[in-house]
Amino acid sequence: MRTGLKVPRGLIGTTVDRTAFDHQVHLTLNSKGDGGHGVEAELILETRFLLREASGIWHELEPGTGVALAPVLGLFGQSVAAVEVQGLGTLTIDFQGGAGLCINPDPQFESWHLVGTGVHAVTVGPGGEEAWEA
Repeated sequence: MRTGLKVPRGLIGTTVDRTAFDHQVHLTLNSKGDGGHGVEAELILETRFLLREASGIWHELEPGTGVALAPVLGLFGQSVAAVEVQGLGTLTIDFQGGAGLCINPDPQFESWHLVGTGVHAVTVGPGGEEAWEA
């Protein structure tokens, strides 16, 4: 396991500009203004995760399941209000509209990763990662 991974707090204030599905769930998060500064990132979910709709209803979802992923479409246009990483890499994101995501490390597979500008790249590999930095 790697050490010194940064909690992606730079996502706070970004907006979900795009959702895409295949064998993964992709969320494009953006806070770039006219000056081109800010965050342009992609959060990729690769294993089972929980999604909370703004109404409070929870869904257990799995990438690669087609129309079953429809609740993720409700994140389009939502702004990130809070980001936390706990334990070995459980990612929790709360959105200003009341929706939320939670994805735990998977014992066998990469569970999530983040790439882009304005954020530190993160990959949570099999079994999770240790020593998260705020």
